[in-house]
Parts: sequence; structure tokens; C-alpha cells
Amino acid sequence: MIYCVEDDSSIRELIIYALKTDGFDAVGFSESKSFYKALEEKLPLLVLLDIMLPGEDDGIEILKNLKSSSKTRNIPVIMISARGSEYDKVLGLDTGADDYITKPFGIMEFLSRVKAVLRRANVSEKPKELTVGQVTMNVDKHYVLVDGKEVVLTLKEFELLRYLLENIGIVFSRDKLLKEVWGYDFEGETRTVDVHIRSLRQKLGDSGSCIETVRGVGYRIGEKK
Repeated sequence: MIYCVEDDSSIRELIIYALKTDGFDAVGFSESKSFYKALEEKLPLLVLLDIMLPGEDDGIEILKNLKSSSKTRNIPVIMISARGSEYDKVLGLDTGADDYITKPFGIMEFLSRVKAVLRRANVSEKPKELTVGQVTMNVDKHYVLVDGKEVVLTLKEFELLRYLLENIGIVFSRDKLLKEVWGYDFEGETRTVDVHIRSLRQKLGDSGSCIETVRGVGYRIGEKK
């Protein structure tokens, strides 16, 4: 799935049509809010991002948010903008974009550069396992084993455990976990984190003790558990 964030409907529809014609699944968004909501449902293989956008976040702010979250930082991003100055290109690339396409552009070149970025992203994509004590998570195959037996987790439980396992020894506040796991515009309470931590500990059994509560701060997975 490829996400395209572009406020010009004619350009957005052209991009989506071109991608689908070439065999890709693609969805378009006109501003940041609907895009962030979609990220909570499904992570894309690639994001196409205009710089000038309506709403709270423009393309650069969206890019910064994507690259600051462990959940989305590895998603490749191509900036697409009418602003073709060297400064704008350097700003986009230095902020974390994988490529920068200036409008107007040819569809053949556009599709070629999309495929090139996807190829580069796939080169470093390896099966990933995270382990602490008797708990093993396979990120690519989306399963968790405790003492060799599979434990069934909900999507958010899985994402929460993954984030903690990717940052063993680091303490995270409830607010930080809400932002990283539930998303930028989540309107729930920090109690949501406590409920999911409690459920995770129960499902992991004795190994659930690896998830430590740091009083007055939040949660972490201990380094020596």
C-alpha cells in the first residue's frame, strides 16, 4: 500500500491512477489529519508527501513526525512539491526524505523513482526478532513466543510490546507510549496504557515481570530480566 498526501485533487487522482495502473495499491489524502488516522489502521510501504498542505501540519512537519516515531521511521518517503529550489530539496532530504520530485513531473519517471525507492528499502529489510528472557517476538511474521509457546496478542498489545522490546532499559512515560503506539492524534487517557500493560503481563505469564513499573515515570523492559 502506498499513501499519497496531496491537497490538489487533480494531481492526487493522477498519482493514484498511475500507481494503480502499474499494479500498486494506493490511497490519497488531502491533509494530515486523515493521513494520521489511516496510519493507525495500516502502515504503508511508501509515503508520497506534498510540502504545501492545509491544516495543522505541512509536509515537512508530517515528515518530522514520521521519522521521530519508531513505528514509522523506516517507512520510505518521497517528497513531491512545486518548490524546486536547492534549499527546499536539501531541507526535505536532510529531514529524512528518500527522494524529492519536483512538479510538474512525467509519469514514467515518477513510477521509476517510486520503484527505485522501494527497491532500496527492501534491500535492508531483514526478518527481525526481538528477545528478552523467555520472550521472543518475530516482527515480520507477527508472533510472540514465551518458552517456545505462542501467545496471542491484540494489535495494540503487540505494538506496545514491540516498542518496549526495541528500547530495552529505557523508561517511557504513559504520554510517550500513547504517542508512539496509539498515534499522534489519539484522544484517549493514559489509563489506556496501564490497561494494556496489565493485559500484556497476564498473557506473558511469569515472563510478564520483564515489564517493569518505574514509579512516577512509566514503564520499561528491564535489561537483566
